[in-house]
Amino acid sequence: MKRLAVLTVSVALAGAACGSSSTSPSASTKPTLTAILLPANEVPAVSNAEASGNGAVTVTWDLTKDSSGNITAATANFSVTLSGFPAGTPVNLAHIHEGAATCACPVRVNLALTAGDIQLSNGSGTFNKSVSVDAALATAILNNPSAYYFNVHSTLNPGGFARGQLSTLH
Repeated sequence: MKRLAVLTVSVALAGAACGSSSTSPSASTKPTLTAILLPANEVPAVSNAEASGNGAVTVTWDLTKDSSGNITAATANFSVTLSGFPAGTPVNLAHIHEGAATCACPVRVNLALTAGDIQLSNGSGTFNKSVSVDAALATAILNNPSAYYFNVHSTLNPGGFARGQLSTLH
């Protein structure tokens, strides 16, 4: 009988220790999105001196999820590589926009670059930036990355000089 009481208490304590709140974070995950950035993908396509380049972006996400798997916090870490552009091309802005490949659509994630901080001195370069993203927006982007595109903007092409639809890195 004494053994049964000890066993019952042990099981109850183990069960209480395993319980979790829906707001407690679980381990972070790091999904990754990518896009090939081309001047021809702009709307309208770039046809001036910056039409010769290309690039790529990789977006690695640091996520915190609750016990139900819902994203509760998100940071997007951007690694952007550009090449083949005219020497001195400035990267004044960079964003994730919501929309199809055929539209000039609204900005959803702003990298908050300062105009002139990033110069492609020899026409090529790489930059990295991390920004916090609203949990609901991060969920929407990760659930349907092809509904979003990444875009970089310059002085010559303030509407964008290279862009690409996001996709999941496989």
